[in-house]
Amino acid sequence: METEETEGRTLVQVISEKYSPENFPYCRGPGVGVVIRSSPQGSPVKDRLNLPSILVLDGCGITEAGDEEEVATFCAHVVELDLSHNQIKDWGEISKILSNIPNLDFLNLSMNPLRGSSLEPGTAEAFSGLRRLVLNNTHVTWDMVHTLTRETPELEELFLCLNEYESVSLSSISYPSLRLLHITDNQLQEWVEVRKLGLIYPGLVSLILANNSLASIHEPEDSLHRLFPNLRSINLHNSGLCRWEDIEKLNFFPKLQEVRVMGIPLLQPYTDQERRCLMVAQLPSVTVLNGSVVTDGEREDAERFFIRYYLDCPEDELPQRYHTLVARYGRLAPLAEVDLRPLCHVQVEVHFGDQTEPLALRLDQTVGDLKKQLRAVVQLPPNKIRVYYIDRQLGYALEPQEMKYGARALHSYSIRDGDEILVVPKTQ
Repeated sequence: METEETEGRTLVQVISEKYSPENFPYCRGPGVGVVIRSSPQGSPVKDRLNLPSILVLDGCGITEAGDEEEVATFCAHVVELDLSHNQIKDWGEISKILSNIPNLDFLNLSMNPLRGSSLEPGTAEAFSGLRRLVLNNTHVTWDMVHTLTRETPELEELFLCLNEYESVSLSSISYPSLRLLHITDNQLQEWVEVRKLGLIYPGLVSLILANNSLASIHEPEDSLHRLFPNLRSINLHNSGLCRWEDIEKLNFFPKLQEVRVMGIPLLQPYTDQERRCLMVAQLPSVTVLNGSVVTDGEREDAERFFIRYYLDCPEDELPQRYHTLVARYGRLAPLAEVDLRPLCHVQVEVHFGDQTEPLALRLDQTVGDLKKQLRAVVQLPPNKIRVYYIDRQLGYALEPQEMKYGARALHSYSIRDGDEILVVPKTQ
């Protein structure tokens, strides 16, 4: 098997092996797209193959198409083809495969060594029916990308991740059909490169730029309107953005509704709550932030938080958004700080006969501990006294509450500073 993979295998060989009755014996019924191909004369194996309309042939050592007539016989019904992690180096072989699969909608070529390979004139027509194309980690050149997109007038989704792109090459024409561009894990640092994507693909609805080192968004407001007129979603996870001005620039995309922006230097100093609130307040048109829907209630809370966050900021350093929100809500007073932690210590008065003594109590003690503490005050052992709690706010409107149970914690009585403890000797 190792020798065969080293020498390379054809698509036809892999299909014949993977979908033979021994390895893939079942037709799976309606909805899955499994068919049994009829056999042309001289090809006795074909009538025994159960071929789905979605072919997954990743990591099979494929280097070439094989007999084109057999490709056509096997794959006339195929709509999705996954050839990732194979060893195809020649776009000509890919063209042979596609020219014999007339209904192909989706093609995944990830992890094939296509660096430096190009298409011969006239062979790119085979790609014309594709709507989704995955070229991750193929190191395909921008010239080749433009050749493919020029020949795929209905292409809607393009994946160019892990291709080590440091720049973007402009095309002589634009490709308005593209809706989704996934270009994560490259090395794009300058906005001047990203803006080229808006020029090449003016119909983009979703732009996924995660894990690039984009440092800033240098673009005037009116230019951003024109560059990405249809963009509804952008992913800037793990980019290098470090200024709030760059976040504000996102408001200039006229249709932007969803933003993903985590792991950026700008947000590192803030708590999770501060990050969420400040981002929501800065992006008034965004309805989904980092995968979570922004409700009307959350937005109002975030905008009020934003005003209070900048209350002590010098006037010349206030962001423009602050003035907009103050015009809506007014200059809000700081929220009162309320300590909701349970009390640990209180100061009470102990009454024993005509004697009154102040006493500091730890509320994590039990009634039994209190009686031991009172021994020094009343000079009686714990088993010789009864102890009552008096709520000072209620005074004697209620009868004193006897503290009967030695294992009960003092905090369960809700004792506060100034309350009273009444100690009475037990009668024989």
